[in-house]
Amino acid sequence: MKISVELTLTPLQDNFEPAIIDFIKSLRTSGLTVLENPLSTQVYGEYEVVMKVLQKEMKVALEAVDRGLLYMKIVKSDRSDYEPHF
Repeated sequence: MKISVELTLTPLQDNFEPAIIDFIKSLRTSGLTVLENPLSTQVYGEYEVVMKVLQKEMKVALEAVDRGLLYMKIVKSDRSDYEPHF
């Protein structure tokens, strides 16, 4: 089953950028399709593969901050080729 996941990591501390940058760089090296914008990062692929990668990388990212939030949305389909029709 293909899924699309939107992630937003929000460290609740000063000097928050390194944790976000490291999280995104780790996702980029995962072999999954990863797209970014200024507000979130999207990851696309097979459910089992995506969730295995996210389980590891989310833990690393949360351990890298003193306090933080990680928002995740999951859609059942690969939306990586989505383009607005308007």
